[in-house]
Amino acid sequence: MTPPADLAAALATLLGDAQLRLQALPDSDLSLWLIDPANMARAFSPAETQRLLEAPPYWCFCWASGLALAQWIAANPDSVAERQVLDFGSGSGVAGLAAARAGAARVVCCDLDPLALKACRANAQANAMQIETLDDLHASTERFDLILAADVLYDRANLPLLDLLQARAKTTLLADSRIRDLAHPRFTRIAMLQVCTLPDLAEPDEFRRVALYQG
Repeated sequence: MTPPADLAAALATLLGDAQLRLQALPDSDLSLWLIDPANMARAFSPAETQRLLEAPPYWCFCWASGLALAQWIAANPDSVAERQVLDFGSGSGVAGLAAARAGAARVVCCDLDPLALKACRANAQANAMQIETLDDLHASTERFDLILAADVLYDRANLPLLDLLQARAKTTLLADSRIRDLAHPRFTRIAMLQVCTLPDLAEPDEFRRVALYQG
């Protein structure tokens, strides 16, 4: 299968020799367009590093928290079956695609990055699924049965997002590799999962332990 031209071009702008490869996810029947692991084996030039810092291509990685959430959904399909689901801060769309595979009635992937939304659509097509996309939750008044969110608390300034998400859905499932003891009265930790970002970034073991909360 040929990588989506617009995504391949965007990645090449950041890293000239980088390529997208359709990669199967562990313990899953999903595949995603991710940066080829071979492209992560070399040192980046100062110019490449600067470009990566200015416009990180989050969409071409399957981050540990997103993969953990997807694997939990696959093991607990009743949590999403027949529900209207929003994947907030979707990145590659892995959590939303897992929900679609598990029988969600409708999946909307939401991300501020236009490239991420293109990646979500390309990954949905690669897995023969139908999803919708949304670029700004604030611009919509729609409510959902369930909101999925992975790694949205990388900055503690984002904690108010939890109240926004809870106001827009009956239930929220939150996966995070950095906050394992979330002090929020309406969220309860329901699982701890050990997962690795793909391609493997050789992250410290602490970032491979993902906490899953329900609110």
